Amino acid sequence: MADHHDHTHAHTHTHTHATDPDLDGHTLLEGEVWEAALRELLLEKGVITTPELNDQMNRTASQSAAVGASIIARAWKDQKFKKALLANPKVTIADLGHDVSTMPDLVIVENRVDVHNVVVCTLCSCYPRYMLGPPPEWYRSAAYRARVVRDPREVLIEFGLNISAETTIRVYDSTADLRYMVMPLCPPGAEDMPVTHLQTIITRDSMIGVGLPKLP
Repeated sequence: MADHHDHTHAHTHTHTHATDPDLDGHTLLEGEVWEAALRELLLEKGVITTPELNDQMNRTASQSAAVGASIIARAWKDQKFKKALLANPKVTIADLGHDVSTMPDLVIVENRVDVHNVVVCTLCSCYPRYMLGPPPEWYRSAAYRARVVRDPREVLIEFGLNISAETTIRVYDSTADLRYMVMPLCPPGAEDMPVTHLQTIITRDSMIGVGLPKLP
């Protein structure tokens, strides 16, 4: 089956970058500006190397994906909740007590045995920050943004994810007004785990579509 790049929900990007925003239109706060300046100084003085910095940032980003992981884990265990979540994510998440008033519209796309979903933002780095924390550096890169649309199967192989040729790959392009997130498949044998355990195996990358949940 051929790869299918699904942009059904894609909208035109309408970012306006008037006040020193980062790559996804998020305006930098004073503390974030200081953090960026300190990071550059540490790199310049050789206190930390770029690979070390990227590794630490990726670990931090993965740890901050707890909101998304907890919601996906609950959906794996509760089919009624899962149906509501896929139909109207923001309302369902708000019903759990989360403040989503400033969150852009969200669509959660479900992986199936025959369909694997991947998320990108081709024009900048729009990303479901509330659910997954800050975007990883590779998500912001021009290489990922261009190549995952053109050749998603090859990009996923580079992430260590070898998708069967029988599986359709759908690529969803996030925008300023609409974010996408992936609901990965629950790994075989994990169905009986409690929600609190399930959420620890749901990685940030699996909710972007470039990874899979990791069993202990």
